[in-house]
Amino acid sequence: MKLRVSQTQTTKQKFSSTLRGWLPILQANLDTLVETLEPFVEENPFISVKAGSEIPEKPFEKKNIFRESAKTSVSDTIEALTLDKKSLFQTLYEQVNPPLFPTEKSQRIAYEIIENINAEGYFEADALVEIAHTLNVKETEVEKIRQRFAYLEPLGVGAQDVKEAFLFQLQDLTLENTLYEMAEKLILNFDVIESFGKEPLFHEALNIIKRFHNPPAIDFLEEEKEVVPDIFIYTIEGAIEVRLNDTYYPEVIIDTEGVDESNSFVSQKLKDAKDLIDALEMRKATLYKIGLMIIEYQYDFFFGKAIKPMKLKDLADDLGRNPSTISRAIAGKYLSCARGVIPLKQFFATAVEEDISNSAIKEYMIELVKHENKQKPLSDIKLLSLIEKQFNVKMVRRTITKYRQQFNIASSSERKKLYTLVG
Repeated sequence: MKLRVSQTQTTKQKFSSTLRGWLPILQANLDTLVETLEPFVEENPFISVKAGSEIPEKPFEKKNIFRESAKTSVSDTIEALTLDKKSLFQTLYEQVNPPLFPTEKSQRIAYEIIENINAEGYFEADALVEIAHTLNVKETEVEKIRQRFAYLEPLGVGAQDVKEAFLFQLQDLTLENTLYEMAEKLILNFDVIESFGKEPLFHEALNIIKRFHNPPAIDFLEEEKEVVPDIFIYTIEGAIEVRLNDTYYPEVIIDTEGVDESNSFVSQKLKDAKDLIDALEMRKATLYKIGLMIIEYQYDFFFGKAIKPMKLKDLADDLGRNPSTISRAIAGKYLSCARGVIPLKQFFATAVEEDISNSAIKEYMIELVKHENKQKPLSDIKLLSLIEKQFNVKMVRRTITKYRQQFNIASSSERKKLYTLVG
């Protein structure tokens, strides 16, 4: 049954007359809402704004996100874990796919390895035995999978120490044998590196090593922009519940002590203050209804499926709003659920055709690669042909190449080499 929200004509008129003057409030991100209200406060001597409390503790622990995502397809995971800035763990998680991790077993081991990589990008060595015990596999199997992290981004991630991280990064370079061997020798003998100062190619090799990242995840140690979700989606025993982030909303306080409310100036300012409060409440109401409609259109997504095609106009029609108003309402807004913190705009997948989303095509492309002939991997031209036939659409090869690169899938020639390597 559709979750359509019926409204009276009076409510619509109130929305139009009030919110038209407060569109910046609707458009503002939750974390900048207090700043957006400042001009209104400066013009009104009878109101003040109290900032909301800090964002509540995230109800979805990182480990639970990974566990849940492990049960879904690769494309679901990548669609779901979209943040303002991807974390190290999300970046790694997106790369756990064929050809480096071609089987469900290898992927399970990779997920566990990720869980035991610290913020600097190093693997906690004592976790190897625990992983083997947890998954009931041999320690050598875990180590074999860990070695494949040498081919992931950021380079060096998954190494046990600085030397190994540098060796991982060295493997990614194409160097002449003599220069490669000198760089490798310097890394292995890092504690006495000065003793090689007079050897040929010492300075060239040292300059290469100086460019390596230490720690491997140094780029991820920078302070990330805080993403404050407007909407929380909870899935409890098969039921879905929508909640707003009420605790973060600023509070508008009206102070009329000692003033004559019958005065025309005071009366007008009090009306403006109440309109401001109405605008904040209508912002909440609009986003709550958007949350309900996202559940209606994307219900299966919250239980592990892919995002479906969803048009902004469809949502606007169902809510009785102008598409431009809904566009403002979702701009820069986030939804938090068991599958990650997701921009609302992510649910409005661009459709290649009326009922075909980019995510569906990406899903099919990944399945093709997953089950391809390891001796003869599918070229982008062949992938294009199969996709066009499956969905009855016309596309260009560079689009397939772009999709493949988005998922860190190597070219057919590179995949063939990797299949040989991990076979």
